[in-house]
Amino acid sequence: MPSIPFSNPDMAAKFATYPEDARQILLTIRSWVFELANDKVKVGKIDESLKWGEPAWRPKSGSGTTIRADWKAKSPDQVMIFFDCKTDLIDRTRSLLSADLTCEGNRAIILPISPPIPEDAIKTALGWALSYHLDRKSS
Repeated sequence: MPSIPFSNPDMAAKFATYPEDARQILLTIRSWVFELANDKVKVGKIDESLKWGEPAWRPKSGSGTTIRADWKAKSPDQVMIFFDCKTDLIDRTRSLLSADLTCEGNRAIILPISPPIPEDAIKTALGWALSYHLDRKSS
């Protein structure tokens, strides 16, 4: 999958701090966010920044909610994808994708560093986040 250049130097610096295996997973998640935003109608461009020191992506259109992802030294064998805890995204993920993904509380998906990454399940959850506000308006 082609690498997407960082437009934000803080993001590039943050990704440079990760161990190689975690960085590769986080780069994959990042590329899926941009891919899905490009594929989904009305999502459009993504604002990429650090939120609470973690990589974060949010549709500039307001179609969805912020997605964050990070690796922490205290849990070196995993990366986490975070969603706004005020949404039903983790409940939806837990109920519909629980065979493929592990969730923590009401805000995080836990991914083990060891491959393979459950691509279809992660892309589904990321897609839900990118169109969260659109989906709520249409239902």
